[in-house]
Amino acid sequence: MRVWLRSLFCIVAFSSTALAFGTISLLGQDREHERITRAALTEFEPASLDLIAGKSGTFGGVGAPDDPRRDFISRPEAHCDGGDFLSVNKYPQSQASARQALEACRVWLFRELNDAITAAAGLVSPSGDALAMNCKFDGKKAGAKCVVLEHFGFALHASQDFYSHSNWTDRADAGKIRAENPRGLSRSGRSPWLDPRLPVAFPDGLISGCFGGVPESAYCNYGSAVGFLGKNRVKHAFLNKDTGTIAASGTASRARTARGKVNENFGRAVAAAIDDTQDKWTYFKAQVAKVYGAEAGGRIVCALRSDAPQTCYGPPN
Repeated sequence: MRVWLRSLFCIVAFSSTALAFGTISLLGQDREHERITRAALTEFEPASLDLIAGKSGTFGGVGAPDDPRRDFISRPEAHCDGGDFLSVNKYPQSQASARQALEACRVWLFRELNDAITAAAGLVSPSGDALAMNCKFDGKKAGAKCVVLEHFGFALHASQDFYSHSNWTDRADAGKIRAENPRGLSRSGRSPWLDPRLPVAFPDGLISGCFGGVPESAYCNYGSAVGFLGKNRVKHAFLNKDTGTIAASGTASRARTARGKVNENFGRAVAAAIDDTQDKWTYFKAQVAKVYGAEAGGRIVCALRSDAPQTCYGPPN
């Protein structure tokens, strides 16, 4: 109980703006990461879906990067933050640096996917607690199923945040393009740039918001002293589409951030995040079959999605 209260205190102290698509039902969040993951991973049986998606009172694999017990909330690469740029005179971050921040997120995502595939070796011929369903996602030693779901969850978290924190699906509001209203790329669906199967060039004009901590004004404001004409960088607060209502079907409504309310941006980000989450699962299954063979790969996938994973291996000898 004290651990949970300490975690809750940390979340409140850090404020909801520090987080991504929501992982809790407080501070304006409504467990958006969980709801996106549930809408996407329909193959999973209920208890296993609870593990990867989380449920009330838990973060799950996909929410683990927002767990204050872990040290990832302030790591921009885990949330696709820090890729801010505006084509104005003397903007405080170069376009090259903004691109590097987003490329770091992509590298992080791909590494977590690869780590999930590597950890799946423990499910080829599982022994001990490899199939245990008591996943805590707290960074401590765990069975192979939990380890795979943690790495896979970290990858999903980054990919989902990409759509919330970047301008990939966005349509800017009417009026002047500025820090508070950066241009959007108006793309639909998942980004080919986040597909490990495709050698895709960096998307022209792609950015994400500045975030270094709260209050954001302490980290993402610049005045005339540095020659920047305008007070604000493109902040996370200006660009994120983190919160709103997501139905079990994946339909999004009632956006609660300024950018999310504009031009159906919240719904567009959620739809792309669901699409990408489904594709990451498809990619994972194909890679597991490629690495471990079709038969073993099928058992691994079965063990991850099944609430009785031991049945994926047939009767004991």
